[in-house]
Amino acid sequence: MKYKVWYLVVSLVLMLPGTVYLLKEGLHLAIDFTGGSIITFSFSPMENEETIVRDVFKEKGVDIESVRLDKQEKTTAEIKTKPLDTAKFDELKNGLSEKFAQNNFEQKSFETVGPVVGAETAKKAFVALAWAMIGIMSYIAYAFRNIPKPYSSIKFGISAIIAMFHDAYVVIGFFAILGHYFGVEIDALFITALLTVLGFSVHDTIVVFDRIRENLRKLPKSFNFEEVANFSVVETLARSLATSFTVVLTLSSLYVLGGASIKNFVLAMLVGIISGTYSSIFTATPILVLWEKAKR
Repeated sequence: MKYKVWYLVVSLVLMLPGTVYLLKEGLHLAIDFTGGSIITFSFSPMENEETIVRDVFKEKGVDIESVRLDKQEKTTAEIKTKPLDTAKFDELKNGLSEKFAQNNFEQKSFETVGPVVGAETAKKAFVALAWAMIGIMSYIAYAFRNIPKPYSSIKFGISAIIAMFHDAYVVIGFFAILGHYFGVEIDALFITALLTVLGFSVHDTIVVFDRIRENLRKLPKSFNFEEVANFSVVETLARSLATSFTVVLTLSSLYVLGGASIKNFVLAMLVGIISGTYSSIFTATPILVLWEKAKR
């Protein structure tokens, strides 16, 4: 397998659809980042459900940012507004219970986050991602410090970081598309999933890079760097695919059988794990090989 630039072109193409939607309208942020309140309640199905809900909120002087109805045996309504205090929430609850009194009205949850807390959460999320990338690059550079000369451990670290960025961007872009078509929002759990994906991605990349380091010493000197990298990828390919398959199988089961509250978290990890498996072979290693070829 010859490492060509088109491997990296494919990686860029995978990032393109998400980029279009990110530039078009960005991510749909949950109240964890923007601040606001979410009221969730259920009732027996009836006609003009959304109109009735909006009328109640309008009567109480509360502007609705979004309404999401999940219609099954009972209709579950999730309404997002600007931050509400307890008194205003009680007014809304009483108004809703009157309108849906004959339809088994039941309050499910009420949560509110102030705008200051939301902004602080967003800031800490980006700081956590930045520190994760810096820490991983530093660790790889240190762990590969004894790599045979003239090869540089810094190149290994930077190549791994670029592959990690690719995986994170694919997940973010995928959720930008979901946000556009299905209104899927980004919350604190999404950041947790993203950090987990970065860890898995770099783990898979380190396995390949470590085998490259070993083979640079073991294989005959007649092997150039590209041939060593290719030999190392082939050696670790079955292990990488088997490991990823078991994780994907577990996450798929969780997505199908798990509760609604973790579906987006599991989906983010599922997309990231698949992308991470691809990037270790077709992004991180080609970057490293092409960098060395360019140096020559």
